[in-house]
Amino acid sequence: MTFHPRPEAGEPQPWAFPAPERGALANGLTLLRCHRPGQQVVAVEINLAAPLDAEPEGLDGVATIMVRALSEGTDKRSAEEFAAELERCGATLDAHADHPGLRVSLEVPASRLHKALGLVAEALRAPAFADAEVDRLVRNRLDEIPHESANPQRRAAKELSKELFPATLRMSRPRQGTEETVARIDSAAVRAFYEAHVRPATATAVVVGDLTGIDLDAVLADTLGAWTGDTTAPRPVPPITADDTGRVVIVDRPGAVQTQLLIGRIGADRHDRVWAPQVLGTYCLGGTLTSRLDKVLREEKGYTYGVRAFGQVLRSTADGKGASMLAISGSVDTPNTGPALDDLWTVLRTLAEGGLTDAERDVAVQNLVGVAPLKFETAASVAGTLADQVEQELPDDYQAQLYARLAETGTVEATSAVVNAFPVDRLVTVLVGDASQIEEPVRALGIGDVTVVTN
Repeated sequence: MTFHPRPEAGEPQPWAFPAPERGALANGLTLLRCHRPGQQVVAVEINLAAPLDAEPEGLDGVATIMVRALSEGTDKRSAEEFAAELERCGATLDAHADHPGLRVSLEVPASRLHKALGLVAEALRAPAFADAEVDRLVRNRLDEIPHESANPQRRAAKELSKELFPATLRMSRPRQGTEETVARIDSAAVRAFYEAHVRPATATAVVVGDLTGIDLDAVLADTLGAWTGDTTAPRPVPPITADDTGRVVIVDRPGAVQTQLLIGRIGADRHDRVWAPQVLGTYCLGGTLTSRLDKVLREEKGYTYGVRAFGQVLRSTADGKGASMLAISGSVDTPNTGPALDDLWTVLRTLAEGGLTDAERDVAVQNLVGVAPLKFETAASVAGTLADQVEQELPDDYQAQLYARLAETGTVEATSAVVNAFPVDRLVTVLVGDASQIEEPVRALGIGDVTVVTN
């Protein structure tokens, strides 16, 4: 029997986050392309400059309904016909609305890119917004809201946003609207929002995948390049204000056997130099099963299956006047809610007094930087990150520079960043659980005024 020679490992090559090639189409649409050999499933991300604070007063959620309706029929095809054509391409199409704007995401085999992009361009250029389809999407959204309210994590997130931000700021309210505002949405409102904000001149397309043999310029000219629209002045960005005075809000869930914790405050814009050391320090605090919070609350005390600390970008602007949400999230059994919070605050105080160790810093760097090549193995992960950078007004080489910055961040700098991110007297704590059992033990901790809400 003849055996093939055993494969030999090649020489290790340095890795860096892929650099895109930037350009523009004749209609003003900005383009980022990134050739990734071997990635036969091409990922396309399209950013639309329609932020949630552009929604008309009383119509929170219209951006969500509008972006969902883009794939529900065009001037040429019904919703069923559009879905069938997309399926024939072997493509998946998704869309969502968030504070910075709208995002349309496409994944398709490279051989069907032209056809699938043509469908996306058709949806952007001439959506039908039929009354029946919009009404159905509104009903679906209204059905989703009670389920979200019943989910402790979603309920905690809703309450934290309401607590942190003033009622006049869009960030204080649910991203996808409330029952009251969604019920007001009709096809006329959806079309008005589309016509006011969706145009190629303020859109960006990111295309990532194996582009071998694809005349991408010709494909884009024939699809997204045929989309026309006027230009518009940039929308003024409202300033972000927040109140992170230390306090506790208990959302009463009688009979709950667990308490959902969400502890948060406002944080720096992603342009801030503190971002990289803050990412590193936050990872040491609660980024993995071996983090400080898990060592105490999970391994030593057995209060929880896991607690995580993280930073989430809310809005990032080139002038650095955006903001992020810094938070600690997890769930604990009801009787141990008070002790768990006490231990959590002890972890934060100990961190401030003694700092991180070099070993903690080294593990965090290895986990964040060392595994990056695996994290960005697919075209979709690269495209999503590039689209995030566009949305957050970051330079095209930001991600590559972030990893270099993480690798060079020292223990002292990471400690300072995470301690400043989670000061024990500036944290808003939201607890979703049985108030009759947890209110008194939480009051006894003295971590802030306690309020109980029942809705």
